[in-house]
Amino acid sequence: MSLLANIVGFSLFGLAARVGQLGIQKRNILENPLGHAISMGVFGFAGYWAYQWDQRAAVLLQEKRAEIAERRAQAEANPSS
Repeated sequence: MSLLANIVGFSLFGLAARVGQLGIQKRNILENPLGHAISMGVFGFAGYWAYQWDQRAAVLLQEKRAEIAERRAQAEANPSS
């Protein structure tokens, strides 16, 4: 998933959470647009953070898999028994 799609998706979820919150409180949904923007911004940042975390985890997994493959190749080349 691309970075933009992740941020937009999380932002829309933040908007839905804000609208749901106001609906539970039985308040006017369009009462405070700044609150909607803040909610979308916070959730959008969470989406950015999740994307970066996913990218970093993929790099770490790739490095670990390469390290394991290297150790297996060394073990096959030098059998101890």
